[in-house]
Amino acid sequence: MKIKFSLVTIALGGLIWFAACKADPLTSGLGRQPNLPDQPYSYALNLPPEFGVINSGPLNFIITPEGDTLFFFNGDFSGFGFGFNAQNPNITDAGATLGRVLFYDPQLSLNNRISCASCHKQELAFSDGKAGSVGFEGKVTPRNSMAILNAGFNNNLFWDSRVQNVNELATKPIQNHIEMGMEEMANLERKLSNVSYYPALFEAAFGSKVITEDLIGNALAQFVCAITTTNSRFDAEQRQSFVGYSQMERMGHDLFFSARTNCARCHAAPNFAAPDFAGGEYGSTGGGTFGGGGDDLKGAANNGLDLAYADQGLGEGRFRIPSLRNIALTAPYMHDGRFNTLEQVIDHYDHGIQPHHSLDKNLRNADGSPKRMNLNSMEKLALIAFLHTLTDETLLSDPRFSDPFRQ
Repeated sequence: MKIKFSLVTIALGGLIWFAACKADPLTSGLGRQPNLPDQPYSYALNLPPEFGVINSGPLNFIITPEGDTLFFFNGDFSGFGFGFNAQNPNITDAGATLGRVLFYDPQLSLNNRISCASCHKQELAFSDGKAGSVGFEGKVTPRNSMAILNAGFNNNLFWDSRVQNVNELATKPIQNHIEMGMEEMANLERKLSNVSYYPALFEAAFGSKVITEDLIGNALAQFVCAITTTNSRFDAEQRQSFVGYSQMERMGHDLFFSARTNCARCHAAPNFAAPDFAGGEYGSTGGGTFGGGGDDLKGAANNGLDLAYADQGLGEGRFRIPSLRNIALTAPYMHDGRFNTLEQVIDHYDHGIQPHHSLDKNLRNADGSPKRMNLNSMEKLALIAFLHTLTDETLLSDPRFSDPFRQ
């Protein structure tokens, strides 16, 4: 009798444990509280002058390092890295604080295990060090997680440039069945309404305790837009004519901005990202020679990775040209994470470009064949040395962007 009673007790205990593990993921909390400062951090965008909009009456212009003049109208430099995408939200301290909590909270996923920060780690410049990220229920994403840096300066986001501002970007991974699994945002609204700390945070940010999909996205977008990187050695050195650069770093700088490599034509300073401004293929007036621009390309290009693509990206093997800021921290590289090192990336552009019919014009010779840089080993090392100067060490430990649940 005692044995039977013990078996029944064990079985009943197992059922209770199983039921607890299978508790409704739409209502159950994790019992954690965010550790927030009494006075909210300041999330104001104090950008250096080179990130400001240059105005010249109704006509705006810049001169590239190669001497090309590009013209823009209506003060819109947002896709080029000059100025903030006007479609993004205004950043407030309370709004970005809420966004920070949301960003690090795994309760945004259906199973309470995956947060935005799971695939965007501060110490890796908000990338995750994997070719494909592990998401909801162990599923692996087919594309590499892009680093979240200076996103507010771009018009087009994701590897296939499918959204035009950070507001649209913010909630897509939450709803994705591979990434976070919360396909119905109404369920997330209900779920967060039952978490003790969220009503007060939403009220501080938006004046109401009511939690909606739009406000979740807005707060996340504020936090993401606040993640800016402008404190690299490159930023400091360019203000003093690079006198502090080593000989190798200066050689790499000159190669990067040279017609021989064409690096800067797709990775334009100061953001080192694609000029994805609207207009014709060469910009609003047809006056420049940069690749990756235009309404149809949206900051994306075919860079000759393959002759045939299983993943077509934006189409014809075109993928978003990412910023190179903090590039030394964000391996592996390319949309599928195929390259593990910067050396492999440079080798691709040096002699590995494939003659795809949609290859970007800046990677072609006059006869249409792929360009070959023919760099020697010293020049390759110099380019890598320069790319390392784009690392912003302050971003990696800035408490404003850290995990508020970490005690």
